[in-house]
Formats: sequence, C-alpha cells, structure tokens
Amino acid sequence: MLDDYETAPIDERLRETLRFLEAMTESPDELDASRALAAGVSRDALRDAIYVAAAFNLIDRYADAIGATPHSEAGLSREEAMAHEGRFFEEGYL
Repeated sequence: MLDDYETAPIDERLRETLRFLEAMTESPDELDASRALAAGVSRDALRDAIYVAAAFNLIDRYADAIGATPHSEAGLSREEAMAHEGRFFEEGYL
C-alpha cells in the first residue's frame, strides 16, 4: 500500500480517502469530496482524516523550514534512538 495505494488491495473507502487527502495536500484548488462520500466514507471519518493529514502537513512543513533531520536519516543506532526517546519522555523539550 505504501508504494501505490491506487493498486493496493485495500477497501475502496480507504482508497478514496487517501485520494482525497492527496488532493488536499498537493492540489487543494481541485479538492472534491464527492468520490469519497460516494464510496461510503462518512463525513465524520473524512473530517477526522482531514484533521490528521493537516496536522502532519503542518509538522512536515515546519520540519522542512527549520532543516530538521529525521531520525531515520540521523544515523542513530536503535539503542541511541531509544536512549534519545527515553530522555525526551523524562525531560520533555529541555
């Protein structure tokens, strides 16, 4: 599914939700919920998906703007990453 949601063996409601979220992110001027709603996605489910996608889009743009390096590219070993996370949970954003 991560490679191509269009051909992945997933429920059509999920496919239409992902298609809608892709348009929301990449071409918001073409945004149209009719296909997702016609596929059976409820307005509440679509709204929840929009909230989650909007939050991730904001975080991604912020991280790009400040030049943040993803943990996956930081070269940390699993043990180092876990130690970092442990410090974060203990100390917060200090």
